[in-house]
Amino acid sequence: MKPEAPIPPPLRIVHVLRAPVGGLFRHVLDLTREQAARGHAVGVIADSLTGGARGDALLAELEPKLALGLMRLPIQRGPSLEDIPALAKISRRLAALKPDVIHGHGSKGGLFARLAGLPWPSAPAMRAYTPHGGSLNYLPGTRRHQAYMWIEALLARRTNLLLFESAFIASRFAAEVGRPRGVAKIVHNGVAASELSPVAAAADAADFLYVGEFRSVKGLDTLLDALSLLAKDGRRPRLAMVGDGPDKAALLARASALSVAEQLTMKAPMGVRDAFAQGRIMVVPSRLESLPYIVLEAAAARKPLVATRVGGVPEIFGPYADRLIACDDPQALADAMRGELDADPVKADAEAAQLAEHVAANFSLQNMVDAIIAGYRQALAQREPARSCR
Repeated sequence: MKPEAPIPPPLRIVHVLRAPVGGLFRHVLDLTREQAARGHAVGVIADSLTGGARGDALLAELEPKLALGLMRLPIQRGPSLEDIPALAKISRRLAALKPDVIHGHGSKGGLFARLAGLPWPSAPAMRAYTPHGGSLNYLPGTRRHQAYMWIEALLARRTNLLLFESAFIASRFAAEVGRPRGVAKIVHNGVAASELSPVAAAADAADFLYVGEFRSVKGLDTLLDALSLLAKDGRRPRLAMVGDGPDKAALLARASALSVAEQLTMKAPMGVRDAFAQGRIMVVPSRLESLPYIVLEAAAARKPLVATRVGGVPEIFGPYADRLIACDDPQALADAMRGELDADPVKADAEAAQLAEHVAANFSLQNMVDAIIAGYRQALAQREPARSCR
């Protein structure tokens, strides 16, 4: 009888990110919980300036599961002189924890994860990086984009494992930064089995729903313009927007200027399935995305969905990608919204069920975590063959 392969020992893993908000944070929470449940010692380093009450509560809930603890410190969104003391503090923390894997998420998390410990030449840690869009989503050709791509190219030399959440981001990295030097894998985001059930709209639900950050990249100005176009046809559907962000005041002003403010309700961030009850039809009018969790979550909850053909969204829709529309096109968005308002309920439910089944079959949380841990072990083995048992 062939002897069973030895069970690899658990890993010491530290995740580094900036803002505990949005899909990136959701990804880190899911990954951290699952890794800890599988016996790995996990820690998290995150910004202390963002996240609000909801981010604080989620991290407080997670902290008892973190064998390597939770560290929060001020981390600025853009380049800043404050990055220097932050990097020093993170380096000292990692030197004390001696992790096997330092996994950076997003541009700033990736920066710190790969630069931390430079004065620590014998550091054994493997450096992993998941862009989550990040700097790769800046408009190509701009000076800021060029500067960020130069930084990404430098950091790539200190990257053992690149984990792309979509084929779109992988191709963009190859085009803008270059061919990855270490192990590179496309690992799609995934949803849990518990999320694969319908969420009914509340009795007072709005006609349309947006859930996410209030930022220009999310295309919310296009959504308000589409509402205005519908009003010209005598349609005045209600829109609920759940979230927050730097463009909130500007969006309210735009809604007022377009005479659609009375149709609009803004609500504070809440649990996503609670948010899904606030509207009947989900709208995702983004200009840029990698592989957005909100689309996966809405599909899993069987919400009728109007979304733009950007980034990795067609990868989520797969055989149903012809349902997607162009971004930055208020008329196309208004037409799609009108079509959902007028759709036969039986047909709408059938289309939502088709997409939910596709997501269930292809975007599993368990498969995501399996693939990421396998990537860690492959990169560790490749980086230091003597530790191939990892």
